[in-house]
Amino acid sequence: MDFEKAIKIITKLLNKEKPKTFSSSWISSCSPRVYHYVRTNFRTENDYIDWDKVTAALDPEYAKRWVRYKRKVAKPYENQTEVDIILTKYKDKLYTFVALVNDDDKEKRNQLIIALVRIAQKGNVLAQQELTKWLKYVVDDWVDKYYPLFKWKGYTDDIEDKIHGCIRCYKYTGSFLGYLFKTLEYSGRGIRPLQAWSLDKNVGDDGATMIDFIAQDTETGEVKLFGR
Repeated sequence: MDFEKAIKIITKLLNKEKPKTFSSSWISSCSPRVYHYVRTNFRTENDYIDWDKVTAALDPEYAKRWVRYKRKVAKPYENQTEVDIILTKYKDKLYTFVALVNDDDKEKRNQLIIALVRIAQKGNVLAQQELTKWLKYVVDDWVDKYYPLFKWKGYTDDIEDKIHGCIRCYKYTGSFLGYLFKTLEYSGRGIRPLQAWSLDKNVGDDGATMIDFIAQDTETGEVKLFGR
């Protein structure tokens, strides 16, 4: 048994059974051999079974059906050791929250984020605080660069609430930052900007300004600003 074979077995079972959702218990029931292989060979920094390794290798359609935990409220606790183990492993990659050098940086950043998310979802409030601190660097950069998120400027507490919500609700392995960006984009449509702005303000890195995204509805005559 190797990882590639384990994924093929799970995929074959999913194709055959077509469950609406599945979990580690489902894998254990349908293929005890695969479950034992994953449990033995893939562990997180804090010695939990690393199911994210498995779901990341599945077809995205199946990954979305993954149910990670029973729906219950995690009891809050504080364990700095759990956080430090993760930070120590990725200490050379913390700069990726500020700037990326290559595609490997992007992948390592995602792995670091997911590791902290999973510990936070178990109830470790220190993991949530640590991750929120680093994610705010990313969001501040987004707010300055991307017009769809511009209206969030000045809403510090609300941004933190959205980050906490995304940490709590994130399910399957994928781009956590993509999930966070879309959450801010969609939920920000109804908020009022706190800061005045000019249509000559640069957005993005290509020299475009806000006026470049003004368009008039040909039927209603309404003038709107559209996201890039």
